[in-house]
Amino acid sequence: MNCYRENSCEREDRKMYQFNREEYEKRMQWFVNARFGMFIHWGLYAIPARGEWVRSFEEIPKEDYMKYFDEFDPVDYDPKKWAKAAKEAGMQYVVLTAKHHDGFCLFDSKYTDFKSTNTKCGRDLVAEFVEAVRGEGLKVGLYFTLLDWYHDDYPHYGDRNHPMRNNPAYKNDNRDFSRYVDYMHNQIREICTNYGKLDLLWFDFSYDDLNGEAWRATDLVNMVRELQPGVIIDNRLEASGVGYGSMATGNPKPYHGDFVTPEQIIPPEGIKDVNGNDLYWESCVTMNGNWGYHATDNFWKPSQMLIKKLVECVSKGGNLILNVGPDAKGNIPDASQKILSEIGTWMKKNKNSIYGCGKAGIPKPDNGRLTRNGNKLYYHLYENTIGPMPLIGIKKDQVKSIRYLATGAEVPISTSWVHTDYPDIVFADLGPNPILPDGVDTVLEVTLKD
Repeated sequence: MNCYRENSCEREDRKMYQFNREEYEKRMQWFVNARFGMFIHWGLYAIPARGEWVRSFEEIPKEDYMKYFDEFDPVDYDPKKWAKAAKEAGMQYVVLTAKHHDGFCLFDSKYTDFKSTNTKCGRDLVAEFVEAVRGEGLKVGLYFTLLDWYHDDYPHYGDRNHPMRNNPAYKNDNRDFSRYVDYMHNQIREICTNYGKLDLLWFDFSYDDLNGEAWRATDLVNMVRELQPGVIIDNRLEASGVGYGSMATGNPKPYHGDFVTPEQIIPPEGIKDVNGNDLYWESCVTMNGNWGYHATDNFWKPSQMLIKKLVECVSKGGNLILNVGPDAKGNIPDASQKILSEIGTWMKKNKNSIYGCGKAGIPKPDNGRLTRNGNKLYYHLYENTIGPMPLIGIKKDQVKSIRYLATGAEVPISTSWVHTDYPDIVFADLGPNPILPDGVDTVLEVTLKD
């Protein structure tokens, strides 16, 4: 493997980079308002149906993996159904794996034959996807891996992730990593040129010595910004699910990510930079235990849990992008569809407590969470209390109104004698029923006086 060596000119270029806060906040505005998105991991790996890392985990040689290329023909592929499912679940953006680590492209690239247009399918699946997502009024995102286990110039033997990492027959003596990076840049140029306006580019991922300028990341981001000026980019040109990237240091590099990408975890207290300022972040989460379709993974997170995790992300100032892994025919699994539908039922009534919301600046209540949008506080109640409901963190003379968000029904401020000992706390009178109207999350919208 040819290791990257940075020179003084490249170091000087990075010193000259000036972060523009105004431009940054402008391009991030839709992302912050959206709060909820759909991730779609889909490719050849849906056929073996053992997850998207199957070729690496099982150390499958290229020639053995090619049978899935020969077989690929997703006869039920209809991205309009995917986009509609996302819209009905209350999601505001959708990100598709245009290319995953196995190197197979769902788009028509002129730089490889390993693409969907050369399969029985014979279609540019990305082109159909972006049109369908835009058709539902959603923001369009494409995932593009920095890794490529198909390309001959990508490190094989000794690499931490490559399927042939343990096979000495695949040593790297004649591999030219710079030639691979040229190939990668060319494909990203295609992605940024051939599919109209992109709202989000989700790069994945850096590891070991392969990070930052090993990918020629400054040149890459400059190209992307030129072709897609408003696009949002994640932080994985310099990090992975581990590490926040240079935005967190207070000294962003030219290829800094616009948001941090915690994976399969929600940060315990949100994410801040070294100066204590909030960073934008998006927690990427699977519905079961795999990103790509896995036929025997039935450990599904229930919708009730995922609704509360969405609320948790927003209450900590973050987004949630929830994954689906369509099967080999192009169908979102029934279990995922059911979960999405149930989330959508809750979102239709309570979306105002999610969209445009963030941290409340008030301590988390014992029985739920808090989100906020301006002068509106949203108390997410997961369980009832004994007696009237305490609304910790506000005073009675601050309250303009209290309503059930789902119905708009007024909730009076309690005047009961039982909370006489707590004159500084506002108590809401939810009535005599000990069962909350929504057993998953009952939301009180508290409007504060100007």
